[in-house]
Amino acid sequence: MNKALKEDIIRYSQEIGIDSIGFASADPFLTLKERLKTQQALNYQSGFEEPDIEKRTHPELLLPQAKSIISIALAYPSKMKNPPRSTKKDPRGIFARASWGEDYHTVLRDRLDKLQAYVLEKMPDAYVTSMVDTGELSDRAVAERAGIGFSGKNCAIISPKFGSYIYLGEMITSIPFEPDQPIEDGCGDCNICVDACPTDALIQGGQLNAQRCISFLTQTKGFLQDEFRRVIGNRLYGCDTCQTVCPKNKGVDFHTQEEFEPEPEKVKPLLKPLLDISNRQFKETYGAMSGSWRGKKPIQRNAILALALYKDEGAVPKLMELVKKDPRPVIRGTSAWAIGKITTDPEAVKFLEKQLDVEEDEEVREEIFKGLRFQREEEA
Repeated sequence: MNKALKEDIIRYSQEIGIDSIGFASADPFLTLKERLKTQQALNYQSGFEEPDIEKRTHPELLLPQAKSIISIALAYPSKMKNPPRSTKKDPRGIFARASWGEDYHTVLRDRLDKLQAYVLEKMPDAYVTSMVDTGELSDRAVAERAGIGFSGKNCAIISPKFGSYIYLGEMITSIPFEPDQPIEDGCGDCNICVDACPTDALIQGGQLNAQRCISFLTQTKGFLQDEFRRVIGNRLYGCDTCQTVCPKNKGVDFHTQEEFEPEPEKVKPLLKPLLDISNRQFKETYGAMSGSWRGKKPIQRNAILALALYKDEGAVPKLMELVKKDPRPVIRGTSAWAIGKITTDPEAVKFLEKQLDVEEDEEVREEIFKGLRFQREEEA
């Protein structure tokens, strides 16, 4: 009976637009548990994860009746049509592909809710619980066990068809389905992603120091450490480097989900307008994207860093206004730092010196000092 039900579920998953589906046992993830312990001991975790390793590796703690896990994947595009050009006068930032279109959490939950309803319609006495990304289980560990793809050295699940451009979710069930076979590792001797990582966050194949990962760093809310300010480039949210360099992603670009189609002006926006975007405007423009979940401050900070990288002198008046009036120390300080990187104009020097006299926040004062040092070094 369960074999027929499994076939029915696979067929229904295709009807509701799920790109890939796999079935795994609900046995504890013991290998993952040891890796997570190592991650914690080395302080390699981002802090966004579920802190309880037991919950992350023992499905029965989340559903006592757990017998199997259904893993699903939705593909997202790697290319956009007619991307707007960034110019010297009007430079642009970029949101990573995983934030294109509608928030993937919402879309995956929709598919999982439909799948869950179908399972319960077929098996009313079954127990099920679903989760996406923010749930306790490791989506990648489940997907690997369920044969969705293999775990790449870039710490992403790489599907034979869709590459690593996939979102993952899962459903724990009390139904003992026949598990699918995991896919053999496909990285081999290739080490391109590890070598290409801008911050050396990929310690070795399959091990990530999230504290150095640009994707994580773009989501932090405090001052960004000096060593990362240049390498962040024009990234406003996330980082795609370890995916774009992967040979398994060469030529991969699927547009199977309408919700994930990017709006070019949103995912590659002009930088200067982001500096004074209101909370309402931010919510209306970016609220449906996954890249908005940390609010506008990290994105504004990253926009300021990008303007400094581009040495956009047209941004200096607005940056001065932020230094003088913005209530957030991170924005005031980063703006002062950026002014120093952009220009040696004597008026800008006088401005920073004046702000040093009135600024009370010590971290902001340190950023003003940095800005003044940059200007003096340029003059020398």
